[in-house]
Amino acid sequence: MSQPTDFLPTVKALVRCYQAFEAHSAVNIRALGLTPSQFDIIATLGNTPGMTATELGEKTLITKGTLTGVVDRLADRGWVERAAHGSDGRCQIIHLTKSGEALFAKAFPAQMAHLAACFADASAAEHTRWQTALRTLEHAFRKERA
Repeated sequence: MSQPTDFLPTVKALVRCYQAFEAHSAVNIRALGLTPSQFDIIATLGNTPGMTATELGEKTLITKGTLTGVVDRLADRGWVERAAHGSDGRCQIIHLTKSGEALFAKAFPAQMAHLAACFADASAAEHTRWQTALRTLEHAFRKERA
């Protein structure tokens, strides 16, 4: 039976992996003239008709308190805009402008190519193994919250 702290090396490895991913990812995002949060919103809104702030918050890694400011800055740059919600007067739909769509069409493929380089030497079996391990860990966290 494992000891109560046997999981700490796993937590450290997970955190270090996430930090390394974020650092690697951010280099390219910043070179595109965006912050990671701005890219997250642009990428999430890309190829959609838009979504409410609540939906956007659920689909991104951005907290509600930060989301409004990031959307405001993207709107100031002309990349997103808010429109009235068709059936709910209490909320608005946030969507990409034409300029935002052009940015998405440039930035998203560039970021995917940047990330793909890290995975280029991995086999299909390795990808499957990583995905399985990460899903198993995710389920362990979700089970504890239920």
